[in-house]
Amino acid sequence: MGVIGWSGSGKTTLLEFLVGRLAGEGVRVNVIKHSHHDIVLEPPHKDSARMRTAGAAEVMIASPYRTAIMRELRGSEEPPLAEHLRRLSPADLTLVEGYKWEPLPKLEVYRPEVGKPPVYPDDPHIVAVASSAPAPNALAPHVAWLDLDDPEGVLDWMKAYLGLAARSA
Repeated sequence: MGVIGWSGSGKTTLLEFLVGRLAGEGVRVNVIKHSHHDIVLEPPHKDSARMRTAGAAEVMIASPYRTAIMRELRGSEEPPLAEHLRRLSPADLTLVEGYKWEPLPKLEVYRPEVGKPPVYPDDPHIVAVASSAPAPNALAPHVAWLDLDDPEGVLDWMKAYLGLAARSA
């Protein structure tokens, strides 16, 4: 499921809540976060950064606590979402922040106070909107309108929509 919205709308805050609660209920959740910015994961003087700078196509950093793979695109096109999804370990749910253009079910986080227009009127893949505003009168019947200030309600909607049942961790 995708989670989209303008910068400052509260996507990350909502996702943090959803991931924390779902994981706490035993649901294995992966997240893909798209960024339009360059991503710096380690200081330039560290070994892994030095290997990337030297020309390595991919560098994996591995420890007893976590692993990370950094792939240098070196001018190649950004890989599609499907390729990123194939690289992830199996999970019960993968939440995708960003990738507005992808044809997957999406939850839009919309705050009119951000000063940007909603996306849902022009995207048939948006199945719900979590908003700080009341539902408009002319809302498409396939779009659920959720209260962004009630994250428990958003969580309940998501679990029902995705058919997620709590598992023991």
